[in-house]
Amino acid sequence: MMQPYKIMVIEDDPIIQEELQTLLNGNGYEAVAVRNFSTTIEEVKSAKPHLILLDIKLPGENGFTLCSKIRTFSNVPIIFVTSCDTDMDELNSIMLGGDAFITKPYNTAILLAKIASLLKRTYSVGQIETLNWQGAILHLESSTIEYENHQAEFTKNEIKILYYLFKHAGTICSRNDIVDFLWDNQLYVDDNALSVNINRIREKLSAIGLKDLIKTKHRQGYTL
Repeated sequence: MMQPYKIMVIEDDPIIQEELQTLLNGNGYEAVAVRNFSTTIEEVKSAKPHLILLDIKLPGENGFTLCSKIRTFSNVPIIFVTSCDTDMDELNSIMLGGDAFITKPYNTAILLAKIASLLKRTYSVGQIETLNWQGAILHLESSTIEYENHQAEFTKNEIKILYYLFKHAGTICSRNDIVDFLWDNQLYVDDNALSVNINRIREKLSAIGLKDLIKTKHRQGYTL
């Protein structure tokens, strides 16, 4: 039997927290909630949720800061559920890596529809895929690369870049083609940001013994 999707609730209002957990559990999900807001990031890493419901106003670090930190190690879908309802709040949530923005008081049907849509998009059969190149195994579902019993985890942008390179392994991928692919997938990366992402990917790959996996072809692009 397939295990239910695990959804983490990061909400400090105990009434709303309980309401969300009841709603999620009653609709076939496994709901977990953060209780100690001084260890939120550690709890996210430990629980490995499939999706996060995140408030903005929280004790200690706010939701924007938490979202930014989560995006350094995970591409888990994040839905902001908050009473902050200005255009700037919504823009910040998108720019920092949020996937959806819902204001309180929320419509439960709309919230559940957003959750179902994001889970389907993120964990569809097409996404649960592994690609292999010269012993390096890319796991899309967990956003990781495995090599000789070592593993590195990548952000949403990084894993999409790697996915494109793995799909075209052995051929030269131009910088423009990679940027276009990311834009088509609603990931906003320009040429400068692509260079930053490639450098970060290389650092993570080097740490697990894949120093020369991505090669630069002068004035042409990149290749595996």
